[in-house]
Amino acid sequence: MTESFVMSFAMNAVWVTLEIATPFLLASLVLGSILSLIQAATQIQEVTLTFIPKFAAMVAIIIILGSWMLQQMLMYTANVFQSLPGLVH
Repeated sequence: MTESFVMSFAMNAVWVTLEIATPFLLASLVLGSILSLIQAATQIQEVTLTFIPKFAAMVAIIIILGSWMLQQMLMYTANVFQSLPGLVH
């Protein structure tokens, strides 16, 4: 196992994690910003008010992008398993 292999393995793991997490993080950021502006404008300072819309957005992301996310994770896992025989020297 070489240093370059470990670095590429770690880089691929981080990249796949970022690809899968980005839609959730962006939706949460945008929705949270919009809801906080609405709360500031209406003077409603309820902490739990943002929970239901954010939860609904996360469910929508899973419904819309879930198959793509699963495909990305499966491809990464298959690549890891394919590279295992090359680790034994």
